[in-house]
Amino acid sequence: MGVQMLVMGIDEAGRGPVIGPLVMCGYVIEGKDSIRLKKLGVKDSKKLSHKQRINFVPELKKLSSSITVHKLTAKEIDSMRTTTNLNKIEIKIMQGIINKIEPDKIIIDAIQSDVEKFHNYIMSGLNNKQVELICENFADNKYPEVSAASVIAKVERDREVDMLKHYGFRGSGYTSDPATIAFLRKWLENNKTFPDFVRKSWITSQEMIKNREQKTLRSFN
Repeated sequence: MGVQMLVMGIDEAGRGPVIGPLVMCGYVIEGKDSIRLKKLGVKDSKKLSHKQRINFVPELKKLSSSITVHKLTAKEIDSMRTTTNLNKIEIKIMQGIINKIEPDKIIIDAIQSDVEKFHNYIMSGLNNKQVELICENFADNKYPEVSAASVIAKVERDREVDMLKHYGFRGSGYTSDPATIAFLRKWLENNKTFPDFVRKSWITSQEMIKNREQKTLRSFN
């Protein structure tokens, strides 16, 4: 029996939140198992409940020949963004995941609207220039390999965020979440700055700190 073609799906969870890590996943499956993955019915993580995502993980791990998970803490993101931007950070991580495994085919949920430009960025850092590379917006809706990566990344991020309950945090980490904003405001009321699990380089954090400083200055006038 010949060597099976390896297909890798790449997706992330936690790109936008002000709290918690960014988690990226490279999910690899042998070509012969692609049909089984499709039958499993895995979907984009955003279309699944927390319980459904948790239940999918054991089966996804059984089918996969390799899973690579890369986590970037809020503190690391802040540090890296002093010299680069989030797109370039993610692209570099994706390239590292691909070069580590060297699959035959890669499918990525593109993080830029200009898919061709994104494709060229990814390819420029790959060791194998002949590899088949598919980059599409919303690829996690179309390709089960990317859906699988999406689910695993989301479950890993949720696990990290759940650990923040120790600090009294009960939100999602997204700026659209009232619980997240309430937590940040309360934290600033009791402390001079945010903890390391908050992305201080995010505009939400910066505006809150700025408003606190202005309020403090006014109290002295």
